[in-house]
Amino acid sequence: MFSETALNIALHRLMIEFDVSAATVQWLTTSYLLVLATLIPISGLLIKRFKTKKIFITALFFSITGLVLAAFSPNFIVLLLGRIIQACGTGLATPILFNTILVIFPPHRRGVAMGMVSLVMMFAPATGPAVSGFIMEYLSWHWVFLLPIPFLLFSLCLGMVYLIDLSIENKPAIDYVSIVLSTLGFSGIVMGFSLAGETQSILPVLLALFIGGGSLILFGRRQLTLDEPILNIRVFKHPMFMMGIGLTILSNFIIFSSNLLLPMYIQGGLGLTSADAGLLLLPGGIINGIMALVTGHLFDKFGPRLVVIPGFVLGVISVLFFSQLSAATHGLMIMIFYTSLMVGMSMITTPSQTNGLNQLERSNYPDGTAIVNTTIQTSGAIGTAIAVSILNRSQNAFLERGTNTGNADVQIEALVYGIQHAYTFAVITAIIGLICSLFIKRVPVSRLTLKKFS
Repeated sequence: MFSETALNIALHRLMIEFDVSAATVQWLTTSYLLVLATLIPISGLLIKRFKTKKIFITALFFSITGLVLAAFSPNFIVLLLGRIIQACGTGLATPILFNTILVIFPPHRRGVAMGMVSLVMMFAPATGPAVSGFIMEYLSWHWVFLLPIPFLLFSLCLGMVYLIDLSIENKPAIDYVSIVLSTLGFSGIVMGFSLAGETQSILPVLLALFIGGGSLILFGRRQLTLDEPILNIRVFKHPMFMMGIGLTILSNFIIFSSNLLLPMYIQGGLGLTSADAGLLLLPGGIINGIMALVTGHLFDKFGPRLVVIPGFVLGVISVLFFSQLSAATHGLMIMIFYTSLMVGMSMITTPSQTNGLNQLERSNYPDGTAIVNTTIQTSGAIGTAIAVSILNRSQNAFLERGTNTGNADVQIEALVYGIQHAYTFAVITAIIGLICSLFIKRVPVSRLTLKKFS
């Protein structure tokens, strides 16, 4: 999970080294999330068909291979390929984490357990830019990929020895048509939003969105007719599960776009170093990890409303500040409001997801976790793509109506102008989330089975 955002701090340097634009370099982030969004929907099928340890070992193999390839890449294409292979590993490993929690822990204890999951899934990505900032300052971007390899090798050894099988013996049929439709659907949607920031023509954008949206509709209809669907979308009949998915989408729009925009702003807009950018974002990452455990306890005790609603209030306040950034904004203010944003987002994700998953029966856990993880990665990819699209279009519009566009100060003004507009999208997203959160209700876990896995 560290690798999802660790590269963000290096994007500015990679643009210069490989001579690529912001719209091109962001594919190192978007492609990573895109692969996850296309692979995770079938993770429910994989969990049912294969043993937990086998999936885990395969996942680690992909992750390590992708990191090695990216670390020694001679050009941008090879670097992008390494990121894609690495994403295959993450796409296989992440659903195992969620499924393990749902199988082992009863509903009345899942808040704390899911808090630990959020500690991994939010703390690691949040600290990624901080750690990579020091790497970029004192080493090189290659070490962003080299650093995780020893930890993954250690994890691989531990998993081979200690990981137990949590899967239910089942060999569902593989519907290849559904897999193709799922891949076309999620990749088409993300591709459409990504192209919006790269091309002046609206035709390829609409074509990609049409193919993606149409494929997802066909995918959903097909799942309802299959005896053994790839993804059981009937779980959406549970209102709080749908609410949890919706709030997750909105919060991830904000999280992933911020983790891309702020490093660009700190380095390109304020002219600070990679290490400075890492230091400014570090407190938010640390407190985000702490809050993941705290919010889990609060959810178990008070339910989702008293946690999620204040989280969106903090989110609205924070992104409002970022929508008013300028080239003279003090770094301390960025650190304070980024920390506030991370606290708010951690108060949203864990409670809303846990509350929704509590409505599902054990037989639906693989499907529920697949949908949650697909939502996380797809919304992250879409949110990042939308933010970069708005950034690029606003930046270009600023330069087109100005003079002396080659001047460094004008370039900085254009970047800041684009980031302001990108955060206006985040403000709208946060306000919508705040309104939706007013309708969240706690799932009565006393009606659910509390039998612990043994």
